Amino acid sequence: MAGCPIKNYYNPYGEFPEIACPTASCSGPPGDRACFALWEKYAMRPNIRRHCLQVAKIATALAQKARALGFDVCPATVRASALLHDIAKTYCIRYGGSHAQLGAAWALSETHNYEIARGVLLHVLWPWAVPDGPEICSLPFFIIYADKRVRHDAIVNLDERFSDLLTRYGKNEMSRQSIKASLEQGKTIENALSSQLGWKLHEDTFDSGRLVVRT
Repeated sequence: MAGCPIKNYYNPYGEFPEIACPTASCSGPPGDRACFALWEKYAMRPNIRRHCLQVAKIATALAQKARALGFDVCPATVRASALLHDIAKTYCIRYGGSHAQLGAAWALSETHNYEIARGVLLHVLWPWAVPDGPEICSLPFFIIYADKRVRHDAIVNLDERFSDLLTRYGKNEMSRQSIKASLEQGKTIENALSSQLGWKLHEDTFDSGRLVVRT
């Protein structure tokens, strides 16, 4: 997808109440233990838990870098949203439905935090034009991108991640086109984030607790 000028950028979820994060401590969002308790409550499968931990590692690193550069980002809120982004995955595997929509409802009910719920709701696909300016450095895009970099519980590049998705879910032309469109959006987000953060994200493995360039 092509980026859109900032002046034309519109996010319909922007009217939701904001949860203040005035200091670096970000004391409002639930911490890891609280999120893990919700994993237990909603019977999240162990493999999904491992996936969420890896997504949280990447999303948190991005948020911390953005905050250090002066962006209005709360890393603790980003981390909580990443840990909870697949909270409804186990239920939907068993019974059907959208794990993003149901998970967002559960996240909002449990945390009362619209930003966390927004990240859960939108982590599969951003349904509007991707901004190519500073707005890219916000919670939904950190979660979307981090999720696209984790195959099961392994951190991979976007091409590896989507090759796996094509193999598992590309059963017909419609599904293949949908997966390819999601890959293109992931690359658009990756490029926009790289530009704003000053990182070549496609070269980073995130596997040492910090950004590490592939050798």
